[in-house]
Amino acid sequence: MISWLPGAPWCGEVALPDDGEAVGLAEAARGSLGHWLTVRQGRIARYQIVAPTTWNFSPRDGAGTPGALEQALAGLAVPDGDLTVVQHVVRSFDPCMACTVH
Repeated sequence: MISWLPGAPWCGEVALPDDGEAVGLAEAARGSLGHWLTVRQGRIARYQIVAPTTWNFSPRDGAGTPGALEQALAGLAVPDGDLTVVQHVVRSFDPCMACTVH
């Protein structure tokens, strides 16, 4: 049995299904995090993760609404071509290391 008491096990053994689907959603420090999993015949048939960087750096949606970063950069004043201003805005979204802008 899993319990939230200090010192108690934080996970337990379960019987895995041969077929199934699962979704895990959480608000992480950098934004929304989602996992989608499909299992068929005891094997992972599909797995997708959408990390906060994906949401924050997304392109425009079907209605043409810009993603969060694009909205933050639109109309940004860049004095004398000083691109560090742009870098500060991008880094304020705390991109993951694989998505870091240099």
